[in-house]
Amino acid sequence: MQTHIDKTARVGTGTTIGSGSVINENVSIGADCKIGYHVVIHAGTRIGDGVRIDDHTVIGKQPMRSPRSIFTSDKQMEPTEIGNDCLIGTGVIIYAQCKMEDHNLVADLATIRENVTLGSYNIVGRGVAIENFCTIGSRNKFETNCYITAYSTIEDYCFVAPAVATSNDNYMARDKERYKHFKGVTIKRGGRVGVNCTILPGKTINEDAVVAGGAVVTKDIPAEEIWAGNPGRHFRAVPETQLLKNNLDK
Repeated sequence: MQTHIDKTARVGTGTTIGSGSVINENVSIGADCKIGYHVVIHAGTRIGDGVRIDDHTVIGKQPMRSPRSIFTSDKQMEPTEIGNDCLIGTGVIIYAQCKMEDHNLVADLATIRENVTLGSYNIVGRGVAIENFCTIGSRNKFETNCYITAYSTIEDYCFVAPAVATSNDNYMARDKERYKHFKGVTIKRGGRVGVNCTILPGKTINEDAVVAGGAVVTKDIPAEEIWAGNPGRHFRAVPETQLLKNNLDK
């Protein structure tokens, strides 16, 4: 299990790299990092200090392009950037042109696609998929196996429960008209989405709004309201004690 570190790569003091890992050309790894076994870090990737990357993870992967894909550009994407003190689990794939700030946790088997930005202190749970062209703020929680579709925006302090599904295509891959209307979901600051919800394309969960478990969101949800059911309907106001402004210190 020979480790390969390209001669152009830069590795900081105190950093350890496990057997079988491949560190490609012009990679920069900061100080006091821990790189596991059989990790692949693609060319040009920049990793900050104090980062842990567990076994069999791939950082900086270039995307594949099917002839049928709506994303047809074959342009080489910019290298991935990982901030300081991030924890990245086993079997994670983080694509090229992903920019991640400090103190993020990305759990085992998660996938973060190209052209994604993440702020700081996010938790990306086991098996989560964040698709391309998404903007993620800070201090969000994405629970096990939730799916964030392309062209989505998630602001700060949001919660997305397990098995939440989102979509960006009302035409379901038919009719070229769909190319003009692709739009992911938006979750504003403090928005929360319960387990097994479905959010349809282009819908907005406004500030401090709550979607109850199992709901189907077919309309924008006003701030500080709870919606439930299929299709989702107004249920009641979010209790004062549950508003983000009353919980930031907890």
